[in-house]
Amino acid sequence: MPTIAQTIVETIKDAGVRRVYGLPGDSLNGFTDALRRDGTIAWQHVRHEEAAAFAAAAEAALTGELAVCAGSCGPGNTHLINGLYDANRSRVPVLAIAAQIPGAEVGGTYFQETHPQDLFREASVYTELVSVPEQLPHVLEIAMRTAVEQRGVAVVVIPGEVFLKDSPGTRRSAPIAYAPRVVRPADAQLRQMADMLDEAKNVTILGGAGVEGAHDELIALAERLKAPVVHALRGKEFIEYDNPYDVGMTGLLGFSSGYRAIESADVLLMLGTDFPYRQFYPSKARIIQVDIRGEQLGRRTPVDLGLVGSVKDTIDALLPLLRERTRSRHLDSSKRHYEKARKGLDELADNDRNRTPIHPQYAARLVDELASDDAVFIPDVGSPTVWAARYLTMNGRRRLIGSFSHGSMANALPHAIGAQSAFPDRQVIALAGDGGLAMLLGELLTLRQLNLPVKLVVFNNASLNFVEVEMKAAGFVNYGTELDNPNFADLATAAGIHGRRVEQPDDLEAALREALEHDGPALVDVVTARQELSIPPTVTAAQAKGFTLYAMRTIMSGRGDELVDLAETNVFRRLFD
Repeated sequence: MPTIAQTIVETIKDAGVRRVYGLPGDSLNGFTDALRRDGTIAWQHVRHEEAAAFAAAAEAALTGELAVCAGSCGPGNTHLINGLYDANRSRVPVLAIAAQIPGAEVGGTYFQETHPQDLFREASVYTELVSVPEQLPHVLEIAMRTAVEQRGVAVVVIPGEVFLKDSPGTRRSAPIAYAPRVVRPADAQLRQMADMLDEAKNVTILGGAGVEGAHDELIALAERLKAPVVHALRGKEFIEYDNPYDVGMTGLLGFSSGYRAIESADVLLMLGTDFPYRQFYPSKARIIQVDIRGEQLGRRTPVDLGLVGSVKDTIDALLPLLRERTRSRHLDSSKRHYEKARKGLDELADNDRNRTPIHPQYAARLVDELASDDAVFIPDVGSPTVWAARYLTMNGRRRLIGSFSHGSMANALPHAIGAQSAFPDRQVIALAGDGGLAMLLGELLTLRQLNLPVKLVVFNNASLNFVEVEMKAAGFVNYGTELDNPNFADLATAAGIHGRRVEQPDDLEAALREALEHDGPALVDVVTARQELSIPPTVTAAQAKGFTLYAMRTIMSGRGDELVDLAETNVFRRLFD
């Protein structure tokens, strides 16, 4: 008679799961021993459960299939919480197995007692406690199917002794996988949408992550409408490449051209995006929003027409209803503005006469040029995400994932663990901030132990750089953001990882090339400029005022030398042009 733990292993194996990320613990012993006995599902042993959840999230993001992580009772599974929040907000299917203290002890403040079914509810689409063996495999299958269909996190909480109980022998369902379907608006809504678009003088398209799998359809629609295409950050990898209508990104990390193309439209067509920043929506245009999830319609800004459907299926049904446009003045103007904005950003990524500290833009540009055609890029939240958004080139094979919705520090390294575990022969490049890397520094040991050939490029500016920018914009003198960093390359070498520190721009290309060609994990510690501002594409009066207050307060606090360094940056000059 198989145990409950063995039933769990068989059920997730049927669904195509090939690895489980986590740390062992006594309450998990029944489960990890069942994995050992089965021998076909790898136990990916990380050094912190938060990393396990991030790793599972990355695997799910890249494969589109269910990924699994596990934590022991109490502190073991509470450590999962941040990575699970990230997975749930990124809408990727993850199953978390959270062990619990002995069922008979629950409610008595037993050693390591928590209530995971309450703790994880906000970070999941499904959470349930298994109290008796008869709940399996039924509850597990519901959890897995909910995670797959709603693209989110499902948590199954199991007391340690239940893993060891005999399985009731209930027949399992067919292997759980995503069920393909066609989803598009009704004919009357499509006709209404087509009429609004045909009547519009200037149409701009804003696309997001929901454009995945609909690149060709998007291009055909832009051609029919003569519409510039703006992308949100999570849409970059699906929209930007082979796209003659692309005019850049919008939002806090975006380009002025993306902002302008949206603001000058009289109809904005939102496709598969939940773009959160209300200040970047148009002030006058009518808005049409298409999303696979009806509850997202009108969530960020009032819409004039909301339709439920996948981007691909909706465009396929819409195209025959649209008239062909010949006038392209709005598109041409938007493209000219994009070329100007792109040229300005590219100039910031030049070597600039071997100037030190190294410009982070230059480092990002070199990574882009040297990386493989199917590389997976994973930036940390903050400045590395800015440089990734602006300087990494997508081509339809490369991937760009990160904590773009949850916005958590320290995501790059643990995400890379999951990406490399799922694709051991693919180039995985983590663009790590010095603060982010330090937060989960122990996962360098995971790279070595699992022999994962992740390449880490550390943007070492000795500060929590993006926080400093936010402080400056709000008029605050920087405080508490300085980092007294070690030589990260030396740390990597001590951990058994190829390490190289670069302080001179002319040495950077060779160091990056050597790391990317190294047969194993590698880290390049790049000493980058701290006073390199990454301002948004449009600066509000409040932000300009904030920078002025920052300058005055900095001088009055006796730190005027910071302003000298800052004033030399091209980006700072743009702020006050």
